[in-house]
Amino acid sequence: MARTLAYPPFHPESRIAPQLTLSRAEFTEAFPGEGQHVEFKTSIGKDPIQDTAVAFSNADGGVVLIGVRDDGTIAGRALDSGTQDDIHRVMQSARDVGRYSMTQVDVDGRAVCVISIARRREGFAQTSGGVVKVRRGTRDDPLFGAELVRFANERTASRYESTQVDIGLKSVDPALRSALAKVMRWERASADRLRDAELADGDRLTVAGALYLLKDPGRALGKAHVELRRFADDITVEYDRRDELHGPIHQILTATVERIMAELGTELVVLGVRRYDLPRLPEVVLREAVANALAHRSYEAAGTAVRVEMRPSSVVIRSPGGLPEPVTIENMREASAARNLAVIRTLRRFGLAEDEGLGVDVMQDAMVDEMLDPPRFADSGHEVMVELPIRSTVAPVERAWIRELEHRGTLYGADRIALVYAARGERLTNARVREILGVDANDAREALRRLRDEGFLEQRGRRGGATYRLSGSLRPPAGLRLSSEELDDVVARLAAERSITNSEVREATGLDRVEALAVLDRLVRAGRLRRSGQRRGTRYDAI
Repeated sequence: MARTLAYPPFHPESRIAPQLTLSRAEFTEAFPGEGQHVEFKTSIGKDPIQDTAVAFSNADGGVVLIGVRDDGTIAGRALDSGTQDDIHRVMQSARDVGRYSMTQVDVDGRAVCVISIARRREGFAQTSGGVVKVRRGTRDDPLFGAELVRFANERTASRYESTQVDIGLKSVDPALRSALAKVMRWERASADRLRDAELADGDRLTVAGALYLLKDPGRALGKAHVELRRFADDITVEYDRRDELHGPIHQILTATVERIMAELGTELVVLGVRRYDLPRLPEVVLREAVANALAHRSYEAAGTAVRVEMRPSSVVIRSPGGLPEPVTIENMREASAARNLAVIRTLRRFGLAEDEGLGVDVMQDAMVDEMLDPPRFADSGHEVMVELPIRSTVAPVERAWIRELEHRGTLYGADRIALVYAARGERLTNARVREILGVDANDAREALRRLRDEGFLEQRGRRGGATYRLSGSLRPPAGLRLSSEELDDVVARLAAERSITNSEVREATGLDRVEALAVLDRLVRAGRLRRSGQRRGTRYDAI
């Protein structure tokens, strides 16, 4: 088996390992027959190759040679693009097979396709039908009952992030080591400290340690970077810009969030005398989404980077590997699990991730608070996708108006959405609020009462016939919706009808005391109003 192990292991930067040439005698010496680590196949059949790939993944790894008969004679099979695609489809149809690579071996002028499959070091592989198999001699044996339970418990107990990489502690970057000691509150990042934190195993780094202590973790782990793709519209498949961000995981996370926030920019809204720069996405949401993608991804999928796709309507973040059990899309707000415990623990010490179980809550709640559509999640089994919508049914000017009103009273989550609909002229009812917010009758009733008690809504009628409209003190919200020139005209028209006070301007426009005074002063200087009286008795008349 020494010659078998000489075949190139999976290398994340190349899809196919270099081509080899052997004589018939050399091939027979290296592969005298099928066994614990070798399987012959004449063609690509989905189930037979999938079964063997799963069995190798759950044992010690091995190679599948396609184009070789059971007796070891060469039938031939070239590794062309069609064969590559067929193999990828077979491998992807299984669940969590080990890392694999492909190469072609020429044996006396005849091609043999070789698939090298590594042993899984985290969890275990299953067929597309959910069967767990292990390699025993020349057989791919399924596991059942107590044997399956024992095997699953043993494999689940080990985590890939805790396995060694081929880099000693002496190769650790000193600056990164010092930075780690500081956030971990260690006197120094000694070997014992690193081992306790599962960042080292013996005198070598673990996968988790490489992510924090190497300037370029990719040299040990493959595609541990983030790939940014920008698209000009929402439908094109060709990106107009592509960047790769390399470095330690905590630095990549910060750089990725900064790059995306700069690319998205802000919505500039001018409401009366105030200007609002509204982020198109809340930074906390983006940071948590990227942190989850980096911390919970499968680093066994070394040939795939975390990918961020930026489009006009959304940011999509794709992370290799499915959700760790028992988390599902349906229960992810309630359930929590970490594929890489040491990675996420350390990321939290850097202050770059939320506490356990809070990440999804923070993302969803922050999007509600900003009146943006909620994040969308999907799990394909080999990839977790998070889509963060940028566009919303609530206009930027309405978001800014709500921010202004938050100075007047307390607003909770989705209450803001109900208030926006009231500002649009709707008379709200319990049934309408249930429809808008997607809540039950009790929650709708509580929301309406809160908005009424805080002075945002006025109630008309009682019990089942109650309706709610925007409070008169907020109507019309001219100071929040008009330009400075338009606002001046509104106040001048009020003064033309009767003598007005600062208080009456505030009530009519929604401005605060200082803002209303600024408008009145501007109109006095322009010769459009005349001021009389002092302090609370000051009044303004049209000229």
